[in-house]
Formats: sequence, structure tokens, C-alpha cells
Amino acid sequence: MVEILERSETHRKRREWELPVDFLPALAERCEQRNVEFGCTPFYLDAVRELERYVDFYKVASYELLWDELLVACAETGKPVVLSTGMATMDEIGHATDVLKRSGCADPVLLHCTSAYPTPYREANLAAIETLRQATGCRTGWSDHTVEPGVIHRAVHRWGAEVVEFHLDLDGTGDEFAAGHCWLPDRIRVVIEQVERALGADGDGVKAPVPSELPDRLWRADPSDGLRPFKQLRENFRPRR
Repeated sequence: MVEILERSETHRKRREWELPVDFLPALAERCEQRNVEFGCTPFYLDAVRELERYVDFYKVASYELLWDELLVACAETGKPVVLSTGMATMDEIGHATDVLKRSGCADPVLLHCTSAYPTPYREANLAAIETLRQATGCRTGWSDHTVEPGVIHRAVHRWGAEVVEFHLDLDGTGDEFAAGHCWLPDRIRVVIEQVERALGADGDGVKAPVPSELPDRLWRADPSDGLRPFKQLRENFRPRR
């Protein structure tokens, strides 16, 4: 990396993207106030220690999946670890998962990810969410770079993604927004609300009349003559004025 930094001003400027460590106390406090779990991504080993007192979980990026030492450092804290798997093979993912489990993270969460910014929806390959689940026994989710509502719905409702990660830009002026992989608050809010409503529609699976149907039950065809409504309702019916 030193060699690239010496040759590339563009890469040297990325230091401006780093989250200042002195922001962590305020971020953690605000998340606690709002009942939000706070996670952060370490990109160097000392960052694991710097984050430990503030975060509820660590998020390891796809680009660091091969770095065993970082995985071990995160797992040894005893905190949950979420691992993105973009660009990785199943052998690499299996090894990383084993490292995490051996080092103290018994239940890592694996995010299927396509590390293209943005990701063409045809390359999302959401079926890999189930592949990861079956191969590792871990909980799985989706790290979104498509900015396609339908992709998130499909990840959750068809492939059982338990976690969804996405990039958020507050006002469309961030450096990454122009690349096309960041959601704006109003757009992602609608998707989250739709997902929540759809999950609430699952019910308990018992096939029986629900409360909103009950008023119409007597308006069905009477089995004695096939006419609507039931005879008892016909006999006692009084029209509303």
C-alpha cells in the first residue's frame, strides 16, 4: 500500500474519508439513545482496539476477508462480527468463517455481496445467500450496491436475508453518491417500510377467518340453495337508511 500511496495522489486523499476516532463517543451515545446497535469497520489492527469500547459489533469489509489477523482480532473481543463476502470464493469464505469461529465468534453473519459500485442487478446473484447459509450454517444477508428496491425485496422475501446492508448518502453530495451505489434517505425509507409491512403480512399460517373477514361470512352462498346471503341473514335483514 505504501508504494501506491507514494505514486497516487488520489489514493492519498482517501485519508480524508476516514472516520475520526474522536467521533466514536458521540456516535455510540446517539445510537444508544435511539436504540440502534452501533457497528463500525476496522481497516487496521489498532482500529479493533480503538472501536471495542464503543461498538456493539464489528463489520469486516470484503476487501479484508483474507486477512486472518484482523478476523482473529475482531473475534477475540467476543463481540459479534458481520463479514461481507464480495469477490470471494467459497473456499476463502469457508476459511474466514472457520477463523472467526475458532477465535471466539461463534455466530458470524455472512453478507453475500457483489463488490461492484454500483452492481448491475443481473449480477446480484441473490441465490448465493442460500448457498452461503447451506455451506456454513451461518446466518446470512445481503450487502446492496444495486440501489434497486426489487433486489432488496427479493433478498429478504425470497432468499431469507436476515441482515441488509446499504450505503446511505444524506443529501446526494457525498463523494461516493456520484458512483451510483448510495441510497438517499427518502428512497430507502420507503423500501424499509415496504419490507416491514410485507413481513407483517406473513401471519401464523393457520387457515381460518381473520377479523376483517368476519362481517362477510354470513353473506356467502347458503349451502341449502346456493343463494346469497345465508338464510338467517335474509330473514332478519333490515336495510340501512
